Amino acid sequence: MSKNIFFESKGPFKLNILFPSHSTSNNKVNDIKTLDKAGKLDLTFFDSLKYKNLAEKTKAGSCITKENLKRYLPKTCEAIIVKSVLFELAKVTSKFYPNADLDYPDNSLKKPNKSKFPGVKFGNNVLIGKNVKIGKSSIIGSNTIIEKNVLIGKSCTIGSQIMIKNTVVGNNVVIQDGAKIGLKGFGFIPLKGKNLRFPHVGKVILEDNVEIGASCTIDRGSIGNTVIGKNTFLDNQVHMAHNVNVGENCMIAGQVGFAGSSTLGNNVSIGGQAGVSGHLKIGNNVKIGGGSGVVKDIPDDTIVMGYPAVPLKEFLKKK
Repeated sequence: MSKNIFFESKGPFKLNILFPSHSTSNNKVNDIKTLDKAGKLDLTFFDSLKYKNLAEKTKAGSCITKENLKRYLPKTCEAIIVKSVLFELAKVTSKFYPNADLDYPDNSLKKPNKSKFPGVKFGNNVLIGKNVKIGKSSIIGSNTIIEKNVLIGKSCTIGSQIMIKNTVVGNNVVIQDGAKIGLKGFGFIPLKGKNLRFPHVGKVILEDNVEIGASCTIDRGSIGNTVIGKNTFLDNQVHMAHNVNVGENCMIAGQVGFAGSSTLGNNVSIGGQAGVSGHLKIGNNVKIGGGSGVVKDIPDDTIVMGYPAVPLKEFLKKK
């Protein structure tokens, strides 16, 4: 079982303790993971036919799901039948990770002991949390905060007034001034008179040679991770919500916004001020015109434009 280095788990729990009204099993649950990452001692969740293929292959020991979806789960996976998958998932995640519903201040922050970071250059007023690791030949700009357990590779350039938390950064990564990486995403369950916050226990992974523009916001994953692939460049003021996965060699222009859990292939180009809705699959070699609104999956090697985004030839005919 891989340990979550950013959030302390209160588990394991027995299944009948987590779901006293839904299960009589006393099987142990170590953690909560996505369908594709869960093992036999993990709990997962399945709330949409969009993820049917992953559900059929999951190795999870138990799964929060709906009555009409349970037939897609393997016989080795106990179905926990509920009315609202996300509501029950939020409650059980809070039991495992009670401190992940908000971004609480890191009380371990201190000025860096430069002897612990050989070959790293620091600007003024930098604060570093405990167990942070930074590779040689990296530069950290003034007034930047790097919270506990963050891992940063070699030869990285981290600008000024940046916040990095719950993040693993590869080698040769550039993060421009004012970016916020690894913050909690916008997730909650509306209730009468009160909203139930959805804990975010994932992380952000920035692979080698990524560049993040000024004032970008990259939210960490909720249960899975937010990942930006090798050699992908983000312009200024891009917002990326929780669980978004971006492939390699992508170019994303300024003020593009991503809703949660969408996946982009390799060599994707997106023009400025475009919006990508949630839970979508964008293929390889896709080009999305500026100002477009993407609300459906896009296959490989496609150029789209407009709102809603349609293939370029169709868009031009409407003109």
